[in-house]
Amino acid sequence: MHRVLTVLAVLLLFSANSVVAQLGVGAESPDGAVVLFDGTSEMLHENWTYWEGPRFKAEMPIKWQIIDDPVDDGTVVSSKDPSAAGGLYGAADIVTKQKFRDFRLHVEFNVAEKGGNSGVYLQNRYEIQVLDGDSTLHGMAAVINEAASAYHPYNGTAEWNAFDITFRAARFSGGERTEKALVTAYFNGVKVHENQEIMKVWGGPNSGIDGGNDNGMGITDTPGGLKLQAEGHDVRYRNIWIKELNLKEADTNF
Repeated sequence: MHRVLTVLAVLLLFSANSVVAQLGVGAESPDGAVVLFDGTSEMLHENWTYWEGPRFKAEMPIKWQIIDDPVDDGTVVSSKDPSAAGGLYGAADIVTKQKFRDFRLHVEFNVAEKGGNSGVYLQNRYEIQVLDGDSTLHGMAAVINEAASAYHPYNGTAEWNAFDITFRAARFSGGERTEKALVTAYFNGVKVHENQEIMKVWGGPNSGIDGGNDNGMGITDTPGGLKLQAEGHDVRYRNIWIKELNLKEADTNF
């Protein structure tokens, strides 16, 4: 019996350490995950395109620039697309060509200057905010306008930060939403949101899929891509990977 308990304890410890190893800056993609961006121009243009929403004004190919990593070796991409100058969100956002329902996501970002603004959109609907200097419902690491910023794990400008997210898409029956979208998120390895329900798409039709439906409440049963927002600011991204899931239970904890 003692031997069995010891083996179980080792397995649990190994499992816990595996989860920790897949959190935070530098986390490597697990088995079954797809790398969406590795810092190269080739992967940017292979996996991503512009989101052609109502305010779209950019032209292909994607104008987000591949630049040297400001901290480590390698290259990264900057969200400072000229078409979004002045904070014109929706004008030059980029979105993955592949669309998703439930998933585990890892994104690393570096805000170059104070006040830098971007955003990570789950299913091209629900924004996890990237906004330096703001700790409100609209601030850094907030589930935008739904769950307030958890600012304390933020490493600050010119440093790398990481979101680790498990997301469960809204569920439908007969065309009606029966369960809201659900998200658990870690920010730089610290759990900041746990099984947070998401009520609506915020920001209107220029923000993403369903933003213009019933003031963002008209969520549809349509998968969407991972979107990164351009607001005319220099926010850099690297090491983005995703693993598709099928979460039958309404639980996104990991």
